[in-house]
Amino acid sequence: MRSGGKSPRRETFTVALVGPCAAGKSTLARGLQAAGIHARQIVQEHSYVADMWKKLTDPDVLIFLDASFETCSQRKQLNWTRKEYEEQHRRLAHARANCDVYLATDDLDETQVLKQVLAALGDGLQPVPEV
Repeated sequence: MRSGGKSPRRETFTVALVGPCAAGKSTLARGLQAAGIHARQIVQEHSYVADMWKKLTDPDVLIFLDASFETCSQRKQLNWTRKEYEEQHRRLAHARANCDVYLATDDLDETQVLKQVLAALGDGLQPVPEV
């Protein structure tokens, strides 16, 4: 957990979800909410404000879901370019650098994503790999 972060307790903490389009944010938010966790998807990838995630929620836990250009394009039949995908990652750089949990979702289904995130929350959070 980031230093100064609050201790995760289901009744009292907020989880913010960031990542590129179609990485699984909406699906994970629904799963966390069903588990009694206050989770909010932040559409940081569309904002020029580097710390939008913090301004909107100031979460106790920031989760970065990631997926490749190919996976994102396939999941939602997005009609976008690799350059647009890379621009989303550029806009997400601050969130990525400050996230508590990073999870690549390319090879995971929604149940696996939820299970891994719940495990990370229950284990006091996992270290975030360097970019």
